Amino acid sequence: MPNAILLISCPDKKGIIANLSNFIYKYNGNIENLDQHIDYETNTFFTRIEWNLKNFKLNREEIPKNFSKIANNFKMKFSLDFTDNIINMVVFSSKFTHCLYDIILRYKEGQFKVNLPFIISIHPNTTKVAKIFDIPVFEFKINDKNRLKVEKEQLALLKKENINLIVLARYTRILSKQFINNFKNKIINIHHSFLPAFIGNNPYEQAYARGVKIIGATSHYVTYKLDAGPIIEQDIIRVSHKDTLKDLKRKGKDLEKLVLSRAIRWHLERKILVYNNKTVIFD
Repeated sequence: MPNAILLISCPDKKGIIANLSNFIYKYNGNIENLDQHIDYETNTFFTRIEWNLKNFKLNREEIPKNFSKIANNFKMKFSLDFTDNIINMVVFSSKFTHCLYDIILRYKEGQFKVNLPFIISIHPNTTKVAKIFDIPVFEFKINDKNRLKVEKEQLALLKKENINLIVLARYTRILSKQFINNFKNKIINIHHSFLPAFIGNNPYEQAYARGVKIIGATSHYVTYKLDAGPIIEQDIIRVSHKDTLKDLKRKGKDLEKLVLSRAIRWHLERKILVYNNKTVIFD
């Protein structure tokens, strides 16, 4: 039996959890997961509550209507979803394919509960990987002159297939503001450095030149401002003077795969709540 998931943010005040619990109890629901957080600087309350729909007395369409009184009383912003709503995800990739390989393997092994109908490619390397795994692939030749035309074609394809999550697996083209506005908080990027340091091109060269002792990777939602979207996950690994530039890149690639896979999984599990260009990641 599927579960229902509510993601909620609102001004913090007494009685929120009590009212949420009573709402689910009133209609014979059984809470399976509940996590909460308070941002004391903004006095904002956040929660993720998940309950089993077995024997629940409201159908899916009735839940928002019946929950609206509580939401209005506490000035809540909320989203409702269900665990059997499978997300349609597409991966955009180009020359570097290590993240693409990792995503496909996790998908094939059932680690990602998602539909992956096709892959978008702008480089023969990506096309080759898609064909190895027998996944449909659409390859686009893109440059600065035809970028908007190609994006229009891509958007039409994404709309046709009802895509609701895009993963940029080391995709090397910058998306336009118009494109991004169609997928607010639904485009996940992996950046091969620990943002906000060493942003832009060649971060490993920048890090190597500075003699850093750690390198990192950052996964974030894409906004029109380059590499400045809400950060989902970051991680680091230690390096030393003994590591060559080649070592840094090898270790960085391993880290990128892990950081990106975590971000994808949390998004698919509806564990991310975005606010003020930041994220709350629920357990």
